[in-house]
Amino acid sequence: MKILITGASGQLGRVLLEQLSNNDTYEVFGCDRDTYDITNVDSMMTLITQQFQPQLVIHCAALTKVDYCAENPDEALRINGYGTRNIALACQKIDAAMLYVSSNEVFDGTNPNVYLEYDKTHAINPYGYSKLVGEQIVRDLVRRHYIVRTSWLFGHGGRNFIHAILNRAKDGHPLRVVINEVATPTYVNDLATAIIQLIATELYGVYHLVNEGRASRWDFARYVLDITGFRETPIERITSYEYQRASTPPEYSVLRNFAAAQAGIVLRHWQEAVKAFCKIEGLLKEE
Repeated sequence: MKILITGASGQLGRVLLEQLSNNDTYEVFGCDRDTYDITNVDSMMTLITQQFQPQLVIHCAALTKVDYCAENPDEALRINGYGTRNIALACQKIDAAMLYVSSNEVFDGTNPNVYLEYDKTHAINPYGYSKLVGEQIVRDLVRRHYIVRTSWLFGHGGRNFIHAILNRAKDGHPLRVVINEVATPTYVNDLATAIIQLIATELYGVYHLVNEGRASRWDFARYVLDITGFRETPIERITSYEYQRASTPPEYSVLRNFAAAQAGIVLRHWQEAVKAFCKIEGLLKEE
């Protein structure tokens, strides 16, 4: 199968490109923002229908800085929504399948239980809305599609929540972390592996691919500190109302992997994933 990955220089795109390149089943290509503009429909049409002609496009490229999206909602919609449309139209023209990476932020966070794949969506911030528009466009335009929602990604080679917490702890800065924002931390390496397992099934539809379990931001930070030698470092519990930011994230947006689990695709618990990440990064100091 010939696969094109958009956003190939991003944290998920990089890992997908590496893992797929090690599999003889796939002929894989990557493109990133330095070589293409997803908001230009003619550019995307040429790239996909003439230059690469893939059988599957894995669309990872996105504007993911949620606070920036809140301050620049038109740009978020142009990139995440209508940029996705341009790719979907090109896939439609050559009858290529498409996998669109979406977010837990398409939900409003008011459901006290976990969110299943076909629960009603309701985005409450510009980032979530732009990703939801992308989902709807893919559903409308691409006959064979996967929509993969995930949450709170962390991976190697870039800035993430784990590094941010540890940097503040190492510098001796006070830590204040919210307790009422709850989802599932998800390891990029595990997500990439699950996506590759999913595309091998050709079972199209909507999927939630996250590590198992749930955590508040405070729980996430506390676990990271505990296994990296900062067990005695205190973290003040605060609510999101005390932490001023441009975007309003959903408070409780725990995704449940039900659909993929029916095909045997299950990710390990988020704590195991965080420990594996920290071990590779040389950060693990658990007794």
